[in-house]
Amino acid sequence: MKKIPYLHIVLFALTFFFTLVAGANFKGVDITKNPSLIFKGLDFSLTLMTILLGHELAHYLSARKHHIEATLPYFIPVPPLIPTIGTLGAFIKMRSPITTRRALIDVGASGPIAGFLLSVVVAVIGLSYSSVVPANEAKTSLGLGDSLLFSLLIRLVIGVPPESHEILLHPVAFAGWLGFFVTSLNLIPIGQLDGGHIAYAFLGKRHRLLSRILVVILLIMGFVAILQILGDVVKVSLPYEISHLVQKFPDLWAGWAFWGAIMLVLGIKHPPVMYWEIPLDRRRRFAGVIAFIIFVITFTPSPFMIS
Repeated sequence: MKKIPYLHIVLFALTFFFTLVAGANFKGVDITKNPSLIFKGLDFSLTLMTILLGHELAHYLSARKHHIEATLPYFIPVPPLIPTIGTLGAFIKMRSPITTRRALIDVGASGPIAGFLLSVVVAVIGLSYSSVVPANEAKTSLGLGDSLLFSLLIRLVIGVPPESHEILLHPVAFAGWLGFFVTSLNLIPIGQLDGGHIAYAFLGKRHRLLSRILVVILLIMGFVAILQILGDVVKVSLPYEISHLVQKFPDLWAGWAFWGAIMLVLGIKHPPVMYWEIPLDRRRRFAGVIAFIIFVITFTPSPFMIS
């Protein structure tokens, strides 16, 4: 008799509830005053949860296909005590080693590709419900950076906004944007991230050097962003040399420093596969290239901007 996965069910239910609250908050609903309006957040919650679930189930099914023992998805709920999206994503645990590079590509690339395809559909639907408003009516202090793909979708679905106007994203479009953001984070080729699995399948032991270089780049990007915030937002007087150097960089996100630190804590070394000598076939190489292209078109150096 199979055990009922109570923990997975509870985490999923909590995450669904918290994303529901977040979605209602995005529409200006105060559920403490009118709890019945919580379902105003259903469109955001369902679309974001679908993207995250699709990503993790693709990993899970690929692992099972290769007889790799894996858990069901663990969702990470975040109580909306402060404005949040209600979750930090989801993950599955591998309880047995990945034996070949082909399996590594299948498991590593399946999640991002599935999440990416779902995000494209969600983003297009959401953008069709988004609106263009005068900049002074946007009423938000948080701006979102656009990846190459999201910028293209905006042009195709909405067009180029008139001067002094901004696009007010529908919550479903925001869920699609988050799907691209999560996909790009997972495809960074460091350690045992999805991108790390794919890069290791191609590079082997050389992947460790790539991981080190990319962690340093993330830390530098985050540190530069912190200096940008100190100089531009907090108005701290920086030494001329530092201020002049920082101005040469585009706007960056301070969260890259946190992400780089997390990578150092989790480890940048990838465990070896058991049968390295089994080569990658054409289909797996193609999947790896597709995953790299997805990373390039969904990545943005400054995903969040405070004005």
